[in-house]
Amino acid sequence: MDKNKTALEANIVMALRQVYDPEIPVNVYDLGLIYEINVDEDHRVDITMTLTAPNCPIADIVVDSVATAVRDVPGVTDVAINLVFEPEWNQDMMSDEAKLELGLL
Repeated sequence: MDKNKTALEANIVMALRQVYDPEIPVNVYDLGLIYEINVDEDHRVDITMTLTAPNCPIADIVVDSVATAVRDVPGVTDVAINLVFEPEWNQDMMSDEAKLELGLL
């Protein structure tokens, strides 16, 4: 992997850590909602993500916020979000920092 792509991926993760589920005081990355980040040679980004529940009433807001945050990263040329519900999200997918923030550790 080239250095520019590695730096871009790190910047994408930093941007995702600025996006919060409005119902939970933890960012979507540390919540474990981001399953996969793929950056191609033209710096198009494909994000595979989920939500805490399939019937999330603010799904559009969260997905749009993720897309906007990634699109705003310098160097990103395009963003596609693939919303999935398999595997189903659970608390084990959260980072230790997220669990600590939510009082689960």
